[in-house]
Amino acid sequence: MSDFNKWNTAAIGYAGQTAAVDAGLRAYMLRVYNYMAAAVALTGVVAYATFSAAVVTDAAGKITLLTPFGQAIFSGPLSIVLLLGTLGLVFFISFRINRLQYTTAMTLFMVYAALLGVTLSSIFLAYTGASITRVFFISAASFGALSLYGYTTQRDLSAMGSFMIMGLFGIIIASLVNIFLKSSGLEWAISVLGVGIFAGLTTYDTQRIKEMYDAMDDDGTMGRKAIMGALSLYLDFINLFLMLLRLVGDRR
Repeated sequence: MSDFNKWNTAAIGYAGQTAAVDAGLRAYMLRVYNYMAAAVALTGVVAYATFSAAVVTDAAGKITLLTPFGQAIFSGPLSIVLLLGTLGLVFFISFRINRLQYTTAMTLFMVYAALLGVTLSSIFLAYTGASITRVFFISAASFGALSLYGYTTQRDLSAMGSFMIMGLFGIIIASLVNIFLKSSGLEWAISVLGVGIFAGLTTYDTQRIKEMYDAMDDDGTMGRKAIMGALSLYLDFINLFLMLLRLVGDRR
């Protein structure tokens, strides 16, 4: 009887620890998604505000000309500075995350999201507002389903993730080559492959972020992990959205 009581107590203790880990994991993942959603929202607001300040439209909403501000950010040297600045900032956050204070890392993440919003405001010049909205919701629904799969699947996605990362380098190289070739066919192929690659990365990154969770982490470490997870999913979502926009967006 005493052996049974010991076994029963151990089982109850294990169940309690499992429940605590599950609750902690859910809170951690919710934190990741909240940070990511805040960054996406900030990017969207900044992108639209930048576009509104950069163009002059007629009564029908048609773009008639660029303001001096619009000329600077869309065609001047400032556009190159913004591009290099956003790239430099995301690399800085990624490589220095373990040495940054939580509040500093969060501030840099939001600054990056805002700067990327300025850079991405140019999509409003190329695509109609209605199609941007439509593709955004398609991307959000797709991202949600893919991330849910990555969170719930018992399959190890490491091999797939490595393959997707190699594919990512491939489309980066192809995109650089197409700057000079200006091939519409190659651009279409890059977009199709890009949708598949960022869909795969969404599932892989979600599983990887889930596995990063450690109930023994202190608040600072947990916060930095949540920020890095949010940054990874944010980049997956933004790139998935841009690739889909190239494929099904309605151009002006």
